[in-house]
Amino acid sequence: MQWWNDFVDWFYSDEGQRLLVTAVIPFVSIVVAGLVAALIGRGATKRLVDQRSHETRAAAVSALISAGQNAARWHSQSPAAREHAEHLANDADVMVRLLPIAGANYAADWASHQLADMRVNSVSFSYQADQTLNEYRERLVLWLHRPSKARKLFAADLERWRYEEQSSDPLIVQQQKWAEEQYTATTAQPVEHAHEVDLPVEVTPEVETPTTVLEASNPYSTPLAQSEPVEEPTTDTPARGV
Repeated sequence: MQWWNDFVDWFYSDEGQRLLVTAVIPFVSIVVAGLVAALIGRGATKRLVDQRSHETRAAAVSALISAGQNAARWHSQSPAAREHAEHLANDADVMVRLLPIAGANYAADWASHQLADMRVNSVSFSYQADQTLNEYRERLVLWLHRPSKARKLFAADLERWRYEEQSSDPLIVQQQKWAEEQYTATTAQPVEHAHEVDLPVEVTPEVETPTTVLEASNPYSTPLAQSEPVEEPTTDTPARGV
């Protein structure tokens, strides 16, 4: 322990105190200041990047919501307005796909599907189109604030739409066709983006006869041979020669 006693004596001496004040304390202060500055700079840079990403994502979401509002009023717009709205929707789709965020492609595909539905439902079902627009807006706002959760919802909807077999109601199809005819008669313009769905055809079941059922139940049966006609005996006797 002699070396420890020598170090303590040197530390409390005039030379040791002078070295501590002029070298050790400034060095430690510089190191601590550098670490604090690095942490502050890292936090500021991260906040700046997050803010920039949020602004970019907010601009893309605003463009998609604007495209959804135009899609909900699709058939009440002029051809020039439709062309402009479709151009804006394509720009918004490209803007979303270029975002460096996980799930951007899911959001773009989901938005494209919803826009197509709103354009179709805008023919006669304005309430349904408004409902789709509200869900469309809420889901995009959720993606803006919570991208990971919204990405899972987008993926689930896309998977369901991909494998789901939707049956069309004949009454709804007839109402849509009637609304399209009224729109064409009023504006003298054909209705676009309306999918034609064939009405279901009633198939009358084929009535099976007992013979058909018997033959179908016994596939190994052989047809009966037709019996030859039997000559009936006659009572007339042959005439005798005279």
